[in-house]
Amino acid sequence: MRQPGAFDHSENRMTAIAFDYPEELLALREGVTDFIRKEVLPRHEKHHDLFSDQRRKYEPDGRWSAAVWDIIGEVRHLAARAGYYGMATPTSIGGGGLGYLAYFVVWERISHLCGAKHWLAQHIVAHWARGPSRLLELVTPEAAKTITPGLLSGDTTMCFALSEPEAGTDAAMLKTRAVPEGDGWRLSGTKIWITNSPHADVAVVFAITDPERAGARKGGISAFLVPTKSKGFSLDRTIKMWGHAGTDEALLRFDNIRVEPWQLIGELHNGFKLALLGVGLGRMYNSARGVGYGRWALDQAVEYAKVRKAFGKPIADYQGVMFPLAESAMELHGAHLMALNVAQLLDRGLPAVKELSMTKAYAAQAGKRALDRVIQVHGAMGFTNEMYLTDAYASMARINVADGTWEILRNTVGKQLLKGDLDL
Repeated sequence: MRQPGAFDHSENRMTAIAFDYPEELLALREGVTDFIRKEVLPRHEKHHDLFSDQRRKYEPDGRWSAAVWDIIGEVRHLAARAGYYGMATPTSIGGGGLGYLAYFVVWERISHLCGAKHWLAQHIVAHWARGPSRLLELVTPEAAKTITPGLLSGDTTMCFALSEPEAGTDAAMLKTRAVPEGDGWRLSGTKIWITNSPHADVAVVFAITDPERAGARKGGISAFLVPTKSKGFSLDRTIKMWGHAGTDEALLRFDNIRVEPWQLIGELHNGFKLALLGVGLGRMYNSARGVGYGRWALDQAVEYAKVRKAFGKPIADYQGVMFPLAESAMELHGAHLMALNVAQLLDRGLPAVKELSMTKAYAAQAGKRALDRVIQVHGAMGFTNEMYLTDAYASMARINVADGTWEILRNTVGKQLLKGDLDL
């Protein structure tokens, strides 16, 4: 039996999937696997005591400790040099220019092999809201010189400041304002649930620049690059969740920050559409993690069911144990196929709004259900820290909210059906 959360190097081909992966994509997937073996696993082994001690892993306010953040930075830098970190970033700004299929396959491999145990692997490929992304194609020449290189190399990271205490999905409710001053603006407001903000070097901040247009839902929102060391920029507090000692979410405040013309991203008053640039990648990322985390958990449950005995025989002999696992196997297989399909549609330049919404909603829920069932199969052992199943379950709960809740996604699917998009 493999150890809890053990890393499996044996998978070379996914025989359950009748899909002819391009050779370069197979090479990319195996390259990432080798990177994990060489750079991620040894660091987890070397720093096990640090990572296992919540008092050393996090600062008192919840952010990563300096020691842990340095280790994360090591992985980020090495991945950037290997070409993995910016693999989905456009070639026009120095990235790899790979598409949705590559992004899904790599993230599914990372999530399946590492799960929640070897979490450093989550920093191999840049998340669109934390590192280099399509958004950087729209920055000014000055920002391209001063900010883009650091994000591509992994020297710096960013955060995506859109949500507010009274404005989540409904951006028209934004209260943050950028008021004209000379050739620039003065920025004031509050943002909440801002991932990576406790450590980010720069924030992409969305603000109302034309209240009348924003109120009519006809634009009026602009996006700005704001260095987190700007005068008036403050992290009000971190937001701890799930009873954990650490977090990468925070509430930010902007107090009359001076914003220069070079900090504007894209067109003035037409910034909200920029928030959608990363949504596609975000939903593919979350679909990949749903499938990958679910498979990682299911692997452990099947092995455990073979050796754990109850009433004189392995619990795998009981339908009450294996039926739920079989159910998750069916759901994860379906989610896997859905994701491969929509990735190809997107790579062909098709909008695939309905299909991507269906895939993210289904994959995220399939992953969460798989974690729930696997924890149940393990009994009390499933709750222990050494299994990392509860960490994965918490991640899956967040994934079911990030980049569109299942309710929002179902609403999108329904609207597409009413528009006549009935192809299934």
